[in-house]
Amino acid sequence: MREMAAGQFKAKCLRVMSDVQQTREEVLITKHGKPLVKLIPVESDEAPSLLGYLQGTVQVTGDIISPVDESWEADA
Repeated sequence: MREMAAGQFKAKCLRVMSDVQQTREEVLITKHGKPLVKLIPVESDEAPSLLGYLQGTVQVTGDIISPVDESWEADA
């Protein structure tokens, strides 16, 4: 968790809020060295979409396009 003085937060408020949203890192804002408030990201109430939910989690190794040399038997 980052710490930041209230004066510094006031000067960079929009940038800090954007950083918290993107990095999900909380920021503790202090005044005269004492904790004043904590800036935390909002948790989404939306359920993740089923379309694209697993995007980027599968890794293809090898050639999956070319025909296989082995013959397969199919049960009817």
